[in-house]
Amino acid sequence: MELVRGWVDLRSPAGSVAGYLARPAPAEAPVPGVVVIQEVWGVDGHIVDVAERLASAGYVALAPDLYSAGEGRPPALAPERVEAAKAFLNAIPPAQWMAVLGDEARRAEALGSLPAEEGEQVGETIGALFGGAGGDSARHMEVLQAALEHLHAHPACAGRRVGSVGFCLGGGLSAQLACTEADLAGAVVFYGASPAPEDVAGVRCPVRGFYGADDPRIVAGLPAFEEALEEAGCDHELRVYPETPHAFFNDTRPSYRPEAARDAWGKMLSFFAEALGRVPTVPLAEAART
Repeated sequence: MELVRGWVDLRSPAGSVAGYLARPAPAEAPVPGVVVIQEVWGVDGHIVDVAERLASAGYVALAPDLYSAGEGRPPALAPERVEAAKAFLNAIPPAQWMAVLGDEARRAEALGSLPAEEGEQVGETIGALFGGAGGDSARHMEVLQAALEHLHAHPACAGRRVGSVGFCLGGGLSAQLACTEADLAGAVVFYGASPAPEDVAGVRCPVRGFYGADDPRIVAGLPAFEEALEEAGCDHELRVYPETPHAFFNDTRPSYRPEAARDAWGKMLSFFAEALGRVPTVPLAEAART
C-alpha cells in the first residue's frame, strides 16, 4: 500500500511538538486514527515502523515525539545519544537493569567499562531518560491530548474514531489517556505501568493489555488494574505471555519474542477493527443473490 508519511508539527500547551504521521494514500474517505505512544527511547525506528504498519492496515497513525515539546530535544536526548544509551543497556542482562538504573554506585561501575567521555554522556542520557524528561507525565499528557485533537481535525481522519497504543513508558501513558479522555475510543497497553486504581474509574473506552510474565515490576500491578477495570464496568482483556520479558514486541532489541509479538499484533488489529469502526457485512444468502 502506498503511504503518505513524514514529520508534522503539533501545537500543544507544552509548545510545538514534532510528530511522525503515516496514513494510507489515497484514501476514498476518512479512516480511523491511532496515537502511537513511544517507549522511553523516543520516536525511534521501531516506533516509526509501528506507525507505518498501522497505516498499512488502514489507519492514520500519529507518533508524537514527547521529548521535542517546546524548544526541542535537549542535547542529552539527541537521537544518537539515546541510541548509545540503548546499546549500553542492551549489553546488560535485563535482570540487572533495575539495579543499574536505581543504584548510582552500580550504574557508575557499569559505565566505567566505557571510555571516559562516552561513559559520562551515556550516564547523562540515562539520567534524562529514566529520571528527567521520561518521567514528566503531566507534560506528556498535554502532548498526547494535542495529538488526539490533531487526528480528530485531520482531513484523512475527521469524523472517525481515534484510539491509542503505547509501549513501555507509552503503555502507561496509553492507559492514563483512557482514564482521562472521553473522546478516546480504545486503548492498547504494551507492558506499561498500570494507573492508580482510583484513576481507572474514569475509563470510558475498552482496554487491551499485553505483558510478559518475566516482567515482575509491571505484572505486579495487573491484579489491582484488572479489579479496577471490572469495578468500572470496562470492556477489557489483559494478556500475560509466559516466559516472555519486558519489551517483547520491539524487534530491534534482544528482548524481542516473535510468537508473543505476532499474537499481540493480531489481537490488537482485531480490537481496533471493532473499537474504532466495525465494517458492516451482509448475510451469505443475501450476498449469493447479488
